[in-house]
Amino acid sequence: MTEPTAPPRPRRPIRTLRRALAAWATAAACAFAAAPPALAQQAPAERPQPQPTLPRVDIQAGMHVIKAEVAADGATRMRGLMMRERLGPNEGMLFVFEQKAGHCFWMKNTLIPLSIAFIDDDGTIANILDMKPHDESSHCPVRAVRYALEMEQGWFAKRGLKAGARLAQPQVFKAAAN
Repeated sequence: MTEPTAPPRPRRPIRTLRRALAAWATAAACAFAAAPPALAQQAPAERPQPQPTLPRVDIQAGMHVIKAEVAADGATRMRGLMMRERLGPNEGMLFVFEQKAGHCFWMKNTLIPLSIAFIDDDGTIANILDMKPHDESSHCPVRAVRYALEMEQGWFAKRGLKAGARLAQPQVFKAAAN
């Protein structure tokens, strides 16, 4: 007498599942390939480039001299320090506006952490804020100002400069020259 054998297992559901997974994986790979690359993954020629170095002024901050690039028009202010990978020692960017206002800043496409000092017409620091790379939230002055100075994060604190300290640059801060 022969023993009954178990019926063969159907293999179609497994094959169907494998084919469906393979099709899904192919579709997902095509979708990812068609999607625009993330900023960090873009080829260097495709990434937004930092603006060329702007004209500089020396700003006196106590015993320290800041080498500040001057962003004095809409295009240079909008681009600011975006895509810069580093700042040199005591280097920063001074933003100059035609009118006093609550000029707010964000860190879109900015790669390095910065501190920003909002500055009155006479060179007095109104307030200082720290800003994180790629942060798109607004960083604003406590009152209407005409100037803002971005430096490497912590630069002001390391030198004991805070709200109320006065910066000097006679061609920029006119009231300070009087």
